[in-house]
Amino acid sequence: MSPRPDLDPLVHAPVRLAIMSSLVPVEEIEFTTLRDQIGATDGNLATHIGKLERAGYVKVRKRFVRRKPRTLYRLTDKGRAAFDAYLAALERLLPPRGR
Repeated sequence: MSPRPDLDPLVHAPVRLAIMSSLVPVEEIEFTTLRDQIGATDGNLATHIGKLERAGYVKVRKRFVRRKPRTLYRLTDKGRAAFDAYLAALERLLPPRGR
């Protein structure tokens, strides 16, 4: 049996995995939409987004719409590669299908 594949601990944490999974299919997502989608609190989401941003996995963009601040997130190329590598490592842990 091969050694256990390394699962990126930055992606593996449940809230960060939910964030990354939510960012994969979209160009950008707003803070409140992401928060509600994954069921996180404001503080919890901000903390985990900060870790992903410092790692270069997520890009944060702040703007104003009618004087109201909006924070948008997108997955970077590095983040997408990290997520793809995480999924590949996870698949190596699974038994072959159909057996």
